[in-house]
Amino acid sequence: MDGGGWLPPPTTAAWRHAGARVGFEVAYLRTHGTGWRLEGGTTAVEAGETWMVEYLVEVDASWTTHHARITSRCTSGLFHLEVEADGTGSWRLDGRTAPQLQGCLDLDLESSVLTNALPVHRLGLAPGARAEAPAAYVRVPLLAVERLAQRYERLAGEEGRYAYAAPAFEVATELRVDASGLVVSYPDLAVREL
Repeated sequence: MDGGGWLPPPTTAAWRHAGARVGFEVAYLRTHGTGWRLEGGTTAVEAGETWMVEYLVEVDASWTTHHARITSRCTSGLFHLEVEADGTGSWRLDGRTAPQLQGCLDLDLESSVLTNALPVHRLGLAPGARAEAPAAYVRVPLLAVERLAQRYERLAGEEGRYAYAAPAFEVATELRVDASGLVVSYPDLAVREL
C-alpha cells in the first residue's frame, strides 16, 4: 500500500457511463517519477450531442495535480487545454494565470470518473472525517475551467464508501471506491467495468 493506505492502482481501468450521459471511459495508469501519469479518454452521448475527450493528467506521490493536457472533440470542433499547477494552489491555463482557481489542488474532468480518485487519495481521510476539496473543474466539450466546491466524507463502517457533494450541481451521493482508491460506483453517472 502507498502512504495513504491504498494499494497501487491497476495499470488500466474502465467505466460504463450511464444516467447523465451514455458512454465509456478507459484509462491507463503508470508511475511517473514519484507520482502517477493517468491517460485515458471518454466517448459519450449527452443531451442528444456526441463528444469525446482524451486526457493526460500527472500527479505527484500525494495525487496532487501538477500537469494535464486535454483534447475534446464535438460537432462544434476540436478543443485543446494545457494545465499547469504548482501543487500549492496556483494554476496556469494555456500559459495564463488562473487566479479563480487559487487554492485548488485537484483537477476534476467533467468527462471522467477517474479524477475523483485524486482527492480521495490526497485527503487520506479517516473513517468519519470530511474535508472540503475545491477543484479546477473542466467542462465538456468546450474545456472551460471553473472553480468547483466539493466535499468528501469517508463514511464509517464498510470500507470504500464516501459521501460526495458538489452543491453547484445539487449533487449529493455516495461514491464507492476499491482498495486502490478508484471509483467503482458513482450513482447516476458511472460504474466500473474493469
